[in-house]
Amino acid sequence: MALHKGSHGRDDSGRGRELALNPFFGEADPTAGMTSAPPTHRLPDGPLPPSTAYGLVHDELMLDGNSRLNLATFVTTWMEPQAGVLMAECRDKNMIDKDEYPRTAELERRCVAMLADLWNAPDPGAAVGCSTTGSSEACMLAGLALKRRWAAKNADRYPATARPNLVMGINVQVCWEKFCNFWEVEARLVPMEGDRFHLDPQGAADLCDENTIGVVGILGSTFDGSYEPVAGLCEALDALQERTGLDVPVHVDGASGAMVAPFVDADLVWDFRLPRVSSINTSGHKYGLVYPGVGWALWRTPDDLPEELVFRVNYLGGDMPTFALNFSRPGAQVVAQYYTFLRLGRDGYRAVQQASRDVARGLADRIEALGDFQLLTRGDELPVFAVTTAPDVSAYDVFDVSRRLREHGWLVPAYTFPANRQDLSVLRIVCRNGFSSDLAELLLEDLRALLPELRSQPRPLSRDKGAATSFHH
Repeated sequence: MALHKGSHGRDDSGRGRELALNPFFGEADPTAGMTSAPPTHRLPDGPLPPSTAYGLVHDELMLDGNSRLNLATFVTTWMEPQAGVLMAECRDKNMIDKDEYPRTAELERRCVAMLADLWNAPDPGAAVGCSTTGSSEACMLAGLALKRRWAAKNADRYPATARPNLVMGINVQVCWEKFCNFWEVEARLVPMEGDRFHLDPQGAADLCDENTIGVVGILGSTFDGSYEPVAGLCEALDALQERTGLDVPVHVDGASGAMVAPFVDADLVWDFRLPRVSSINTSGHKYGLVYPGVGWALWRTPDDLPEELVFRVNYLGGDMPTFALNFSRPGAQVVAQYYTFLRLGRDGYRAVQQASRDVARGLADRIEALGDFQLLTRGDELPVFAVTTAPDVSAYDVFDVSRRLREHGWLVPAYTFPANRQDLSVLRIVCRNGFSSDLAELLLEDLRALLPELRSQPRPLSRDKGAATSFHH
C-alpha cells in the first residue's frame, strides 16, 4: 500500500504556495554578493543573504566617527548591556498604544512622577507631563502651551490685532527658533554683551509686553555650558508685574542641566520652587543617560497645560490622552529611562554627574595650563567648557585645532559666537558619562603633541569661518 505523500506545498488547484513564506526566510542567490554590487539609490531587483546585507551596511558605517570620542554631542553614547537588552525587547512596542502596552505606559507615568518630585513640583501627583522624542519636541510642546494660554487670555485681540512674542537669550538652542517660525511667534532675543554669554534677567524683562507668551531660561547653554540665572529672571519678572500688572510665565529649557543641577547643585533654585516657572523640559538622552530618542516635558499643574491641546484617541483600543507632535514611536527609550532611574537612584545620578564634572574641571585646568588657551567656562556648571586661543597666539586658531584633533579621531567642535560676539571663536568640550579621566588624558596628550606643529604655522589655515557651526545638539 502506497504511503500518502500529501500535496507537496500545492493547493487543490495545483498552484504553488510560495507567497505563504516570509521572503526573509527564503533562500537568496548565494553568489549575488560576489558577482554584483547592489544599487544604492533604488531598490535591488532581488534579495541578498542576510549576512551579505549586514556586511555591506556594517562596513559603510565604519566610516562614521567613534561616538565615544565625539566631544561635540551632548547625547548619551554609552549604556550598560542590560539596558541595551531591555531596549531590544521593547523596540517593537508602540509607545502611543497605551491600551495594548499598559505596563510600558505605566513606566512612562512613573518617570513623569519621578521628575515632578525631582524638580520640586508643589504636588508631584498633580503635575502633568509626557515623554517625547527629545528635548526639541518637548520645547515645541511647552511653547505651544504658553501660546495657547496667552491666546485664551487675549481672545479679544488675537489673532486680529496682537502678535505673540517669546523672549529668550540669543544663545538658545535652534529648536526655539524653529518653534517661533513654525507657530508664528515673534522671537525677541536678548543679545550677548562682553563676557556675558547668555540671557540677562533685566534685559529679558525689558523686552516683555502684553503680547509676551513667556520667557525661556536655559539651564545649561549649549554655547559654553553655563546656567542662566533662572531665579534672577523670575525676580525681574516679579518686579515687572508689580510695575505693570503683566504676569509673564517662565519655561525652563533644562535639556541638559535639569538632569545635572538636582544632583550636584542641590542648593540652586531654578525649578518649580519658583512659582513663576510653569513648565520644564529635559533630554532623557543627554544627561538623563539614555541612548538618543527620549525627552520629557512637565507642567506645574494641569491648568498650565490647556486641555484643548490634549487629544484623546481610541482607534487602537481604549480611550487614551496624547500630547505630542509625533504619534507612533518605540517604547524602548522610555523603558530605558525607567531602568536608569531605578538602577541609579539619586545617589547614583549624583555620582555619575559629579564624576563628569570632575573630569571636565580637571581637563579644563590642564588645557589652560598649556599656556596657549584661555577658558571662557570651566565645566563647573554643566560638565562642559568653552576655550579659545590665548591673546598672544597668532599662528593658529581654534578651527586649526579642531581639524588636527579630528585626525586623531577626536570630534571637538569649533564655532563662532552669535551677534555682538562674532569676534569670538571657541572650542567646546562636552564631558559625558563614558568620557573617563583616562580618555581625557589621551585627548590632552594628543593636543600637547600637536602644539609644536601648530605654533610653527605662519598663520591660521582655517579662513572659512562661514563654514563653522555651533554644534547645537
